[in-house]
Amino acid sequence: MLVPFLIMLREGLEAALIVGIVASYLKQTGRTQWLPAIWSGIGLACLLCLGIGLGLDLISAEFPQKQQEMFEAAVGLIAVGILTSMVFWMKKAGHSVKSQLHGAIDEALRPGARQGAALVGMVFFAVAREGLEAVFFLLAVFQQSSGSGPVIGAAAGLLAAAATGYGLYYGGMRLNLRLFFRITGLFILVVAAGLLSGSVRALHEAGLWNGLQATAFDLSAVLPNDSAIGSVLTGLFGYQDTPSVGEVSAYILFLALSLPLFLSDARRPLIARPRSGT
Repeated sequence: MLVPFLIMLREGLEAALIVGIVASYLKQTGRTQWLPAIWSGIGLACLLCLGIGLGLDLISAEFPQKQQEMFEAAVGLIAVGILTSMVFWMKKAGHSVKSQLHGAIDEALRPGARQGAALVGMVFFAVAREGLEAVFFLLAVFQQSSGSGPVIGAAAGLLAAAATGYGLYYGGMRLNLRLFFRITGLFILVVAAGLLSGSVRALHEAGLWNGLQATAFDLSAVLPNDSAIGSVLTGLFGYQDTPSVGEVSAYILFLALSLPLFLSDARRPLIARPRSGT
């Protein structure tokens, strides 16, 4: 439940920041008549993400066991790629998001017959990118979890992101965005390592990967998966009480490569928060 909550909080807040920057700039430049276009773009992006998520979930339910494992592995690998690229994109480009969006708005609203459509499209693609990242991650988590906890966590994270976004731009709320994205970025990389390890396991169960299958360690007598702590660790970090050498190797190698890169050069803030109404 905690992992979907934090992922949706981060993804939702990124989308809220983008929408807030666009809305604030329109207000600052006296173009508030275009604000409805923002909501149109958001609505279309949400419908697209919801449709893709439901479609993928329905398709996977029809697969026989082997194909389900293959699908689970593919979705997990896609989620790892998306989550990793998201973290490093925000680290690299987050400080210039505001200026980039301002330039994109000016370009979209240049005099012409398609001003509204251009602005809708800009907001649509910005929000859809965040939404599709969340869709693939949640699908991977739902496939490796059971019960209603992940759904409740995701919904709570989205509501918390919406409330935080509203507070930032309309309620005078203060948030250290640099610290927030750094902490959640570290957490997401650890989660992605767990998803990668789970994908290696799914590839083996699908019969596509049979190397490094010796048991790395056996903690089933000390910390089994179905224990209280084991269940929490499994849900958070993809813990397994008897992982294979391949699963552990994938987990460690991913973190050994990604964490040093992410922790390097932490000097500049990620996003400059605009002030609404100025």
